[in-house]
Amino acid sequence: MANVEVVQGDLLDQDVDVIVNAWNRNIIPWWLLLPQGVSGAIKRRGGYAPFRELAKHGAIPLGEAVLTGAGKLPFKAIIHVAGISMWWRSSERSVRDSCVNAIKLANEHAFGSIAFPLIGAGTGGGSAHQVLDMMKEELSRAEFDGRVVIVQFQKPKSSRD
Repeated sequence: MANVEVVQGDLLDQDVDVIVNAWNRNIIPWWLLLPQGVSGAIKRRGGYAPFRELAKHGAIPLGEAVLTGAGKLPFKAIIHVAGISMWWRSSERSVRDSCVNAIKLANEHAFGSIAFPLIGAGTGGGSAHQVLDMMKEELSRAEFDGRVVIVQFQKPKSSRD
């Protein structure tokens, strides 16, 4: 059983081997999409290489996961999960399956730590509270010996606050 930590902050600032990017099903070409949320942050800070690599996989079934390089980011890889449907909506099944399949890839590649955003909240329309509860439940019963972190996005406080 995995030990799941929940933290506030930025997914891209986590000290982990691999991060999870909540992605669409790869049906719309990545270069047509306006960068938003985690994907937008990855593109801005890590470059386009992970998305070019991801495009080569073609359509991703809902809830499945794909591994790519991390571009300019300091991680060993990025796991992209198809957490939202063609209609830009998440469901309980897509969130839970995304968690299971991301952990499966992390195990297959012997990563020691993994950080997740709230899959399907935000752009996917899911309630952050409900998504967090589903993810904690699903990830806590996963077979993973490493560190599992769920990151609730929080903008850094400015020095004037």
